[in-house]
Amino acid sequence: MYRTHNCGELRIENLGQQVQLSGWVQRIRNLGGLTFVDLRDRYGITQLFFDQEKMPELSARANKELGREFVITAHGKVQERSSKNVKIPTGEIEILVESFSILNASETPPFTIEEKTDGGEELRYQYRFLDLRRGPMQKNLILRHKFTREVRKYLDSLDFLDIETPYLIKSTPEGARDFVVPSRMNSGEFYALPQSPQMFKQLLMVGGYDKYYQIVKCFRDEDLRSDRQPEFTQIDCEMSFVERDDVLRTFEGMAKHVFKQVAGVDLNYDFPKMTYQVAMEKYGNDRPDIRFEMTITELTDSAKKPEFKVFDEAEYIGAICAKSCSEYTRKQLDELTDFVKRPQIGAKGMVYLKYNTDGSLKSSVDKFYTTEELGVWAEKTNAKPGDLVLILSGSKNKTLSALSELRLELGNRLELRNPDEFKPLWVVDFPLLEYNEEEQRFFAMHHPFTSPIPEDLHLLEKNPAVVRANAYDLVINGVEVGGGSIRIHDQHLQEKMFKLLGFSDQEAQNQFGFLIGAFKYGAPPHGGLAFGLDRWVSLFARVDSIKDVIAFPKNNSGKDVMSDAPSAINEKQLKELNIQIIKQ
Repeated sequence: MYRTHNCGELRIENLGQQVQLSGWVQRIRNLGGLTFVDLRDRYGITQLFFDQEKMPELSARANKELGREFVITAHGKVQERSSKNVKIPTGEIEILVESFSILNASETPPFTIEEKTDGGEELRYQYRFLDLRRGPMQKNLILRHKFTREVRKYLDSLDFLDIETPYLIKSTPEGARDFVVPSRMNSGEFYALPQSPQMFKQLLMVGGYDKYYQIVKCFRDEDLRSDRQPEFTQIDCEMSFVERDDVLRTFEGMAKHVFKQVAGVDLNYDFPKMTYQVAMEKYGNDRPDIRFEMTITELTDSAKKPEFKVFDEAEYIGAICAKSCSEYTRKQLDELTDFVKRPQIGAKGMVYLKYNTDGSLKSSVDKFYTTEELGVWAEKTNAKPGDLVLILSGSKNKTLSALSELRLELGNRLELRNPDEFKPLWVVDFPLLEYNEEEQRFFAMHHPFTSPIPEDLHLLEKNPAVVRANAYDLVINGVEVGGGSIRIHDQHLQEKMFKLLGFSDQEAQNQFGFLIGAFKYGAPPHGGLAFGLDRWVSLFARVDSIKDVIAFPKNNSGKDVMSDAPSAINEKQLKELNIQIIKQ
């Protein structure tokens, strides 16, 4: 037996018991005649005490032989600590060690394996197996386990079936790039790794499995950032004989369940719904953070003036009002101007209007506008004495995007984005299509199987650009955690959609023939959605990057620096696949 208890289990009521613990040596403290060792496993830390007076040989051996991250087993008696540590659950007791064995020695680790480490990100990824021993990583992965367990519990209670779908599928390059896998048995042909199980879950609906889910790996070959990985995990769901509100009600229930059971948060209200158009006009993006106000106000009509060409030549002028910020210094305003001028944001400059506490108005464009004109801006933005109005201008889409970033930056600076507060909402009525000027054709905003909302069906041929999708996203604190739609189940409407997207009959048949064929045999009305499990868990864990809730993530270059993947394969493997590498 290596252990009778784990390192987070023993309490004051265990005094006098003979126990055996096993784990890793976190730290060693030699205080003259007393030696203390902190022993760690995933359950916690227990202090081991080596008494030099009573067992000098054992104490001397511990001082001489033990090192950080050694794996040991120790036997002894539980006793009360003379110096208690109230910060840990086992802090009232210690083990008076009577014997110990080294199960495995360790080299000196490349970084400290503690709550706060001195290891940089790349170093921690290279030695991820060591990083996983740290408390924060263990908490995150335990949280992830609890999250998936509660999702399964909830969906099982509603008679959903967990059904696996294939990982080696046909490539359908309509969206992000596919990862492709060469086939040895079918020379010159390739599988793709699924970006999602979309077509298979629709086929399951045709097959009569009216409530499907899967916690599944998906793969996209796209540029990475903090909330993206080349492989990620979806909670993938689909239902038959449902309309939009049926789907939203079901999965709003799931959201409330995991919030309560995993995060300890009661959301006992209906999640608000916001249209895509309102989200873009008021928040500048389609995943609004509604924990704070500071919404965007359009000033185009009231701010245009020939004397000030910057505004007069702009397609769009918009503003946000920061409450109680009129005391912002010139330095602070310059910092915000530099922020919006960053290349990734792209604004050319920023105009401000201070509504001073004495009721006076002060602006960076005083010489171009009268006090009365500035007063109109203050009125439109609902500014009050003590507030600060910040104004950007340019093309509409770019300016709204820049205002969105400025709003979030101010939200951070003013501490309005409390990570312990959760404000979910549904964003609905997305555009069905978006037009690509380069390719001179429409692309599906979501995917080619998304149904138009019934009221817009008559516009599909006359004015496809204004048709709304029967689609929806769940957004929490400015993060899109899931999205889906009611699907097209009618083969004639699906064919019409393919034509709108520029597919010839042959191209549609080549890429989606098996789905088109299935629709000829009685497809039910169906819809569903997929949640990004990594994103959702990272929200609950209060971390900025999904990499902190994934056991073995890739770095920003899509590389696993621990196992050195991807890597070259040998000539024999290439020959078997009939592949030749041409260096450019």
